[in-house]
Amino acid sequence: MAANETKDGVFRRLYTGTGAFDVVGKRKRWYIFFALLILVCVGSIVFRWFNLGIDFTGGTRISLPAQGADGNISTSQVEQVFDEALNKEPAAVQTVGTGDASTIQIRSETLNTDQVEQLKAALFERFQPLNADGQPSERSISDSAVSASWGGEISQQALIALGVFFVLVTIFLWFYFEKWMAVAALAALVHDIVVTAGVYSIVGFEVTPATVIGLLTILGFSLYDTVVVFDKIKENTRGLLGLTRRTYAEAANLALNQTLMRSINTSLIAVLPVIGLLVVGVGLLGVGTLQDLALVQLTGIIAGALSSISLATPILVDLKMREPKFQQQAARVFARRENLARKSADREASAAPALATDDLPATDDESLETELRQERAMAAANSIPARNPKSSEAARRGGRPTGKHPGRPSGKRRR
Repeated sequence: MAANETKDGVFRRLYTGTGAFDVVGKRKRWYIFFALLILVCVGSIVFRWFNLGIDFTGGTRISLPAQGADGNISTSQVEQVFDEALNKEPAAVQTVGTGDASTIQIRSETLNTDQVEQLKAALFERFQPLNADGQPSERSISDSAVSASWGGEISQQALIALGVFFVLVTIFLWFYFEKWMAVAALAALVHDIVVTAGVYSIVGFEVTPATVIGLLTILGFSLYDTVVVFDKIKENTRGLLGLTRRTYAEAANLALNQTLMRSINTSLIAVLPVIGLLVVGVGLLGVGTLQDLALVQLTGIIAGALSSISLATPILVDLKMREPKFQQQAARVFARRENLARKSADREASAAPALATDDLPATDDESLETELRQERAMAAANSIPARNPKSSEAARRGGRPTGKHPGRPSGKRRR
């Protein structure tokens, strides 16, 4: 029963954003986690590199219908024929499309003309692929040479776009927020890029131009989530230097919790279509381009959501707490709390019945709640129009209401 109440309490605080998770307070643990994650990803990139596709390395692409004279042609059968004909394995064999329009694409290292003709002859002899008229035709097997220069141009343009994106993001965050928020957001973006690239290196996903394009699309999502959190931090810390309720770290952690549910919901809503893209595009349609886009977006969205919640805000807090004015404000907050705790301990030690513990807040939260109640009471009192004491007293004694000017003659003669 107690476990259920605790569980309900955590989810309730998560939904209401009242501070269910102390992310900023435990930021050293998050730093260790992200450092290990980035170390593994960078190590994999350095020692294993990437499984570059044919568009980056160059090679030969051969395509044939997936329908043969004896029925459907499987990728494993094609790989076997390729190995028997050329005594080597292809780089990749996949089925693209569904039904009668499906085709099998073979990608390999660059083949000379004799090797291409030898492979096409072996494929036709084994499978007898059908053309559009439903007749076996050797012309239904096509080949094309892919140059590595095209993939290099795509990569170069992507790096230029990435650099321009970083510059524009820095300028925007610098002027809309402040310099430390811009630095923290850029650190989160670098983390997202490194982790996504590292996952591709570790798992061995093939890197294609579609992968590079998908990598650029996830940066906007990660930045959006970070800006939402930073905007709430800006709101919570407005005028903070003149207050002694919370430190900058505590105000930032509260803002993080207040936007945490939104960040989780946004990430889930973004992940669901990507999963659908994987299931439909890869499982049903067998489109390799959709697979490349979906995989990089799925990895990037998860990494971006994690960094915007657990990395960007802690980095911002550490950068802000380097400034003397925020250090002095935090010292005043701690001094106030120590003073309250000391007074509470003294009153408890005196054991005076008239001084109950309810009369003095023992913690900062209770003190804050007391101050908030006082502010609401003062605001309510200020909203009531001021009364004229003499008019009120006269009305009470005479038993009749008084006008705006009770002492002024009405102009009528008394009989």
